[in-house]
Amino acid sequence: MPRTGASARRMASGMCAEGPRLATLAGMNTLHRRAVVGLALFSSAVVALPALAQAPAPVLLFKVVSPRDDIVVGIEAAQLGAGAAPPVQRLGALLAEKGQLTLWQYASQKDAGGALVQAPLRQIVVFKNDLLRIEPYTTPLAIKPPGAAAKS
Repeated sequence: MPRTGASARRMASGMCAEGPRLATLAGMNTLHRRAVVGLALFSSAVVALPALAQAPAPVLLFKVVSPRDDIVVGIEAAQLGAGAAPPVQRLGALLAEKGQLTLWQYASQKDAGGALVQAPLRQIVVFKNDLLRIEPYTTPLAIKPPGAAAKS
């Protein structure tokens, strides 16, 4: 039966719990929940960023370019040692000093979960050569250390 009088006016104005007001409260509640969850995720990400920035990369990747081909190699940061020079310069100095280096060749592979990662393929020896060029190599993929490849 249709409502008449004051009850109909309250419902039309949104003052009645049965009218449009419920939908507005539900929308505000959802918006409020999304804002709280977003704020919580944002604050946890902000807290985690300094920890990620402080952790040094256990394996550094470089591209070794020769006249014949180019490959991606990795070396553990501890093997390069600390220094003020950029890592690519330290690797070049280490190769010039020793004459040859045993490094890990890296390639894109899928891990156990199906995600793409840069994983060690095989150990190779790089000899000092005037025709070699070494470049820093950046990748958006996660880098597996050589020890983790044997465990997988």
